[in-house]
Amino acid sequence: MKEMLLHTPEGVRDIYDAECKRKNKVVDLIHHVLELYSFHDISTPSFEYFDIFNMDKGSAPSNEMYKFFDRNNNTLVLRPDMTPSIARCISKYYPDVNLPIRLCYEGNTFINSHQHQGKLNEFTQIGAELVNDDSAAADAEIIACVIDSLLLVGLKEFQIEVGNVEYFKGLIADAGLDSDSEDKIREYIKMKNFFGLSEYVNSLNIDEDIKIAITSFDSLFGGLDMLDKAEKLCSNNRSSEAIDRMKKVYHALCKYGYEKYVSFDLSMLNRFSYYTGIVFRGYTYGTGDAIVKGGRYNNLLEKFGNAAPSVGFAIYVDDLMSAISRNKINIEVGFSDILLLYNKDKHYEAIDIATYYRKDNVKVELVEFDCKRSLDEYCDYANKMHFKSIVVLTNEVEYYKYSGESFIKVDSI
Repeated sequence: MKEMLLHTPEGVRDIYDAECKRKNKVVDLIHHVLELYSFHDISTPSFEYFDIFNMDKGSAPSNEMYKFFDRNNNTLVLRPDMTPSIARCISKYYPDVNLPIRLCYEGNTFINSHQHQGKLNEFTQIGAELVNDDSAAADAEIIACVIDSLLLVGLKEFQIEVGNVEYFKGLIADAGLDSDSEDKIREYIKMKNFFGLSEYVNSLNIDEDIKIAITSFDSLFGGLDMLDKAEKLCSNNRSSEAIDRMKKVYHALCKYGYEKYVSFDLSMLNRFSYYTGIVFRGYTYGTGDAIVKGGRYNNLLEKFGNAAPSVGFAIYVDDLMSAISRNKINIEVGFSDILLLYNKDKHYEAIDIATYYRKDNVKVELVEFDCKRSLDEYCDYANKMHFKSIVVLTNEVEYYKYSGESFIKVDSI
């Protein structure tokens, strides 16, 4: 039983020591970028009422949520997604604000799904939401913020794939298909089952030019030339406007100097149904899934009683950390500077020395010297805990600095 208590449940893990410091540093770096873009912090509860995240709000399926009950028998869930929580807060606290609202967040989300085999069920997200701005400029700025974040943490080779769900919705509306047919076509495209898509679409009683457009999703990815091709395939205003929107976003990102990080994929249909326009995902080497996901969700806040156009993103920090590790990116982190060992009768003097160093923002750990232990044992401990220096306060003061392999005695630190 005691052995079992040392282990975590399936789907979660401990993060400690240097790994934890690196993760915190990466979050701090991304948060710095969010501050530069003038996003303001917001913190929402880890669990909320089930209705905040049910399928009517377009979040996770019910069987993927961790559910439990409060004392009044209300159904509560651990949040599977941050965006509906932010949407609730904006509707509650900013009901009369018509100018742009910029909020950012960091926290853990929870998914209870067999589809996540080999992946965590609890994972950290950091992201931002820009509300009350329905422009292509806002879409581009959000994507630029993502690119700046990935660059600051050290990634050099990554790609932001941009789509627009309105292109797909325009084709479906033009074809006059019902919701069941739309769901089947959407699923074929999401699963990249283009053979099945072609077979199913060709069995439908719709115009031939629309069949050609819908069955062309297997080739609707690439650069700016692909958008011209997609525009020729459609004959409805909704799809054409979606292409025009993507071009505006691209040209704005060119002004940022970020065109090399951007490509397009019109087959990108997000699992969250609340997305209404531009959607995007970020990919890099060393991960099997996107490290960032985002898009526009103009109808979500209306579900909470406050209609407002919105766009945002979430960076999946745990996946990002895997990419950083596999790309051998060095995240420099700070550890404790000094291990101060003192004899029992030197306790007060040790406090004075530690206080002196701490006033200069030097990190000090006080440890009473145990005569039953050797100095080598303390050196091993200091090495394991990443100390840079050791100060030994016994009959006289001795100084040791870490040389990269071991601690060597020096005159001062």
